[in-house]
Amino acid sequence: MYRLKRSVRYLLVFLMLLVLCPLAYNWLMARFGYGAPPAPRSAAEQVDQVLIRKASRTLSLLKDNRVVASYPIALGGAADGGAKTREGDRKTPEGDYTIDWRNSRSKYFLSLHISYPDADDIAQAKAGGYSPGSHIMIHGQPNGWGWLAPLLQRMDWTDGCIAVTNAEMQDVWSRVPAGTPVRIEP
Repeated sequence: MYRLKRSVRYLLVFLMLLVLCPLAYNWLMARFGYGAPPAPRSAAEQVDQVLIRKASRTLSLLKDNRVVASYPIALGGAADGGAKTREGDRKTPEGDYTIDWRNSRSKYFLSLHISYPDADDIAQAKAGGYSPGSHIMIHGQPNGWGWLAPLLQRMDWTDGCIAVTNAEMQDVWSRVPAGTPVRIEP
């Protein structure tokens, strides 16, 4: 009887550690696991537009209407359901926006904020009686989980953001200054 109780106790401790260790790791990485941003590229190497095509799951960087780099992306979990209309719908917006700020200390590896919602998005949401949502970003993998990119990039896992691998995000970060136009196509 005593052995059974001890083994049950060990099993409970093991199960608690199995649950708590990944949660603690995730919490620590979200707060302290961000990477240092790369230096910006020269003005000649920076791009003047970001084009996101949801149907083909690609993010392309353009300079003078020529593609200079293109990356596979993961989108919001409900990205195939049309454009984002409300907070929590897990859809990626569609339309013309701008990179309006950058966050090197994000809980995802670097992030560029897309100016969603615009005035039309806000008006549409207000007419429907709900919030349009916010904080749509182009970002890398969750901090500390970059090694999972080969798996995560095979599915749409974000809440509406556009995700690339961390190495790709370093290139995007270095080439895309604040103020760059972003077009998100269906």
